[in-house]
Amino acid sequence: MKALLRGYGAGLVALFFGAVAIWGLLLILLPQVTMLERALTKPKRTLDSSIAATLARDAETCISVLERYQPSDTAPASSGGIGVPSIGGIGIPSMGGAAQGSRPYVLQCDRADTHVALSRDGETRAWLDETYDLPRMRVSDTVPLADQIAQARGIADLAAPLSARLVEEEARSSALGLSNFSALVQPVLIPLSDTARASEDAKLSNILLGVTGLRFEKDGQIYQRIGLITLTRTLSFAVMATALALVLCYPIAYKVALATPPEWAVWLFLGLIIPYAVVELMRVYAWTAIIDNRGLINEALLWLGAISEPIQFKRSALTVFVVIVYTYVLFMVFPIYNVMTTLDRNQIEAAEDLGASTWRVHRRVVIPHAKPGIAVGCIATFMLSAGAFSVPRIISRGLQSEWFAQTIYNKFFESENSNVGAAYSFAYTLVCFLMVAIFMRVVGARLKDFARVQ
Repeated sequence: MKALLRGYGAGLVALFFGAVAIWGLLLILLPQVTMLERALTKPKRTLDSSIAATLARDAETCISVLERYQPSDTAPASSGGIGVPSIGGIGIPSMGGAAQGSRPYVLQCDRADTHVALSRDGETRAWLDETYDLPRMRVSDTVPLADQIAQARGIADLAAPLSARLVEEEARSSALGLSNFSALVQPVLIPLSDTARASEDAKLSNILLGVTGLRFEKDGQIYQRIGLITLTRTLSFAVMATALALVLCYPIAYKVALATPPEWAVWLFLGLIIPYAVVELMRVYAWTAIIDNRGLINEALLWLGAISEPIQFKRSALTVFVVIVYTYVLFMVFPIYNVMTTLDRNQIEAAEDLGASTWRVHRRVVIPHAKPGIAVGCIATFMLSAGAFSVPRIISRGLQSEWFAQTIYNKFFESENSNVGAAYSFAYTLVCFLMVAIFMRVVGARLKDFARVQ
């Protein structure tokens, strides 16, 4: 700090630290706090008040449909599926056009039932009528329309006041909890026939899932913790991608930094950088022209007669793995190269003069010196690989198991379940940071060592 004050003055140092504090507050701290708050907030649609309100709306819609239903000219049994008019003029389709009792099938009337399940954590089951002491009422399709309307009206008269009362009670209580995080470990029933089950149980991947507790049997049914499986698979691939990138990039960085004359190092670096002058998405899409059924690889193999039909690269997880390594390889090369350039070549020559083998020179001289660059490169490559979204989405095109970043995206934008998506995102960030901390502890890297990575 004293050196900074002497070199730049108190004004510039204060301005710098102020800018860093604002940047950290606006771009790091506040977004994470907002994400954590959303992750701890129970989704509105799972609240008891929302379930009661939905029941009231279904009952009101059922009443509107039944009041406007005219059997003689609107939806006869032989209409072949003509929709029943509802509020706003939106047609509610009948079940194949067949009348059930005195009316066609109407979804909202079928859902108008006070014995509706409430959202609860774990395996606990609760029902609206039992929890709030409501009479068991439903709209029966076997009674006259007037009675059905009366039943729906009774349900609406019970559900609407209950919803209003629950809204007030929920407003006075805390809406925070860990239920969104529990969705990550929630087991999902996997329906399988006996034949399919025997086949699935024999797979090595499912055996490993069973050993780790991610797949288990209960009451004769198979369950899998889909969220944890996706998380584990993504992290495993990210670690393997990082390891492969290190194996590929360490020799390249050493060659350019220490084993090549300076005039040749420039050309080697240009050859390494030029492909990355293209936007990442364009480079990823370029890979589709290589791995498609009629891409370069399949066309070449078909022309040579090596294969009789195209290889389905899009279905192979190895393809996504390779493209991820290619996409983020420079984030491994540059940090290692920058640190290696600070190593005095005389140390390598001295070690060789003392009889050290090539492996011993790297193990005792080069790698210890380049450790900060290796740590930075591994951390950057791992974090980028773990958070990869465009590569698995474009390369696999939905033909492979999704990566965790895709799961988070789907929670936010496909299923509109942003609270669970926020929980997944926050938990994933913590897991990645924990893995980075463990890695730094194992390799003995410290934060101040990263200052050597220019």
